[in-house]
Parts: sequence; structure tokens; C-alpha cells
Amino acid sequence: MRAFGRPQGVLGRLGGAIMARMNEPLGNWVLDLLAVQPTDHVLEIGFGPGVIVRNVSRRAPQGHVAGVDPSPVMVEQARARCASAMQSGRVDLRLGSAESLPFADNRFDKALAINSVQVWQEPSRRSTREIRRVLKPGGLVALGFTSYSGQSRDGLLEHLSGIGFTAPEMKETGNGFCALARKP
Repeated sequence: MRAFGRPQGVLGRLGGAIMARMNEPLGNWVLDLLAVQPTDHVLEIGFGPGVIVRNVSRRAPQGHVAGVDPSPVMVEQARARCASAMQSGRVDLRLGSAESLPFADNRFDKALAINSVQVWQEPSRRSTREIRRVLKPGGLVALGFTSYSGQSRDGLLEHLSGIGFTAPEMKETGNGFCALARKP
């Protein structure tokens, strides 16, 4: 947990460097699945060292990217990595959690989480309802996991359906999988 779940101290900084390298390929694949457009407003929950936030901001140069992460170490790393986009107002990175997203209802076109659901304090209904709340009608959610995340595929699609998401589907790649669904 100190290196990867809720990174802290020296182990957290090291964990951030490892996550930046290990999660980027899957994160970019998830961004392809989401078909991020130039004007999209995108939320990343558990953004870690900010690699995917940076990549989203490049894909959505006229859009807006926001994120929450419970680790001050990760917020610091991500803010450093995304400094120019933050200065321009296109990126907003906050200390926070999936259980209580500090954003208005119906704000985002897309939301994603890469290798973070399994370490949320309350990963079931409350967190997923929060994601649904901040997505615009028709918005997409993507929960991506690398093969080493320890997350099971079992029940993910049913969970998303139970919260009220529609058209849930599982996508797989050589190094992981992603549960996708849409807010009606």
C-alpha cells in the first residue's frame, strides 16, 4: 500500500515512477477505447503519477481534464508532470477519493480509472454512483486493469449495470482488461 495503493514517502515516490512506466500502455489503450475527442471533459480517478492525465490533455487540447487521487505524493508527481497544462487551466488535479468526487453533476464526457478500483476505500456502490453522478448523460466510464493488478473480471459488468450504467462490455488486451459502460 505504501508504494502502490496509497503511496507515501520514499516508497511512494518509487512506486510512482514504476506506475508511470507500467500503467501507461494499458492507460493509452483505455483512452483509445474511450475515443477521447479534442473537446472532451475527462475525469481520471486515482491518477497516480499523472501519465494518463498528461496523455488525455494532449488528446483533448480544447477540453478539460480533472482528477482525484488520495495520495499527496501522487498529487505532487502528477502536478509536476502536468504543470504547463495546469497553468493554462486545462488540467485540475486534486487530493481526493472516488467516494466523494469534488465535481458538479453531469460535468464529464468520460471517466476512467486505471489499476485503482481495487484500492478504493469503498470500491462498490458509493464510488461507482459518484462516477455516474459526475458523468453527463451518454458519458462513458472505463475501469482498466493490468494483468498484475489482482483485480478479477468477475462481477464488474453486473456491478456497473446494478448502478444504472447501460451497455456494459468487457474488452481484453494482452496485458489487461477494461470494463466499459455508458450513463443513460
